[in-house]
Order: sequence, then C-alpha cells, then structure tokens
Amino acid sequence: MLTLHAADEVRYVWDDTEPVKGGAVAVDGIRVAAVGPLAELEERFPGARVRRWPGVLGPARIHQGPLPDAPSPRERVHAVLKSGAVAVLEEHVDSPELRAAAERNDVVVLARTRRTALVQLGRADLAVFDATGTCIATVCAGRLVHRRR
Repeated sequence: MLTLHAADEVRYVWDDTEPVKGGAVAVDGIRVAAVGPLAELEERFPGARVRRWPGVLGPARIHQGPLPDAPSPRERVHAVLKSGAVAVLEEHVDSPELRAAAERNDVVVLARTRRTALVQLGRADLAVFDATGTCIATVCAGRLVHRRR
C-alpha cells in the first residue's frame, strides 16, 4: 500500500535551505515514489494512506559512532533505529551477531559515511524530528520501525 508521510516541513537533505512546507513523501514498498507538497501528492496518489507527523521529516541518518549498549544485538540495532538512523558504520559492527541483527532489520552497514537525501526511486529511509531534535518516527526501507508514543 502506498503511504504518504506528511510533516510540517520536509527536507530533501538536512542542510536544505528551501524545505517543503506542508510537505510529504510518497512511499511505495521500499522506494520513494515522490516528494512534494502534501496537497499535490494526495491528488497524484488518491486513496493513499496518510501518516501525519509533527515536526521536520527528512532522510534517515547514519549512526556514526559505536552502537548503544544494550543486552542483545537486536536491541542495540533498535536503539539506532529509535535515533532516526537506518545505517551504521562497518567499523562499529563488532560481531557477526550484530551484523546479522542489522541485516535482519534492513539497517545498512556502510564502509564509510555518505550524504543522505530523499530522492525519487531511492530507498525509503525517513526520519521525523521534533523541535528538540528527538526522533518521532523512523521509516527503514519503507517500514515504520519506530514511532514515539
């Protein structure tokens, strides 16, 4: 099912000086189908489910340090997802169990950091942050994997 993730503001990249006010990202499966004003995407994709988020929506981030401590590799990966990141650096994936937990959760393991961006037909990796910088929601490969209650 196609989903429109809408927010007060959408950024193609985090340092974007021209965010889309009242924007949305159309997610179809694991891909971004479109990015733009919510009204335009609702017209383009009638019948799509709409998830409205308070705050700023943009590309999910890359966790650049050691993964948070937790009792299990799965919980360490979930702590990363709760932070708005869907990728980790290979140098911090310190066991086969941790790598397997990352792969099971579609978390990308990268050799080095790179710039993240919302691009049409790119992998649907999104994060929404409130004014304090707290992650409200994380979408990893099109799946909602974290939602702050």
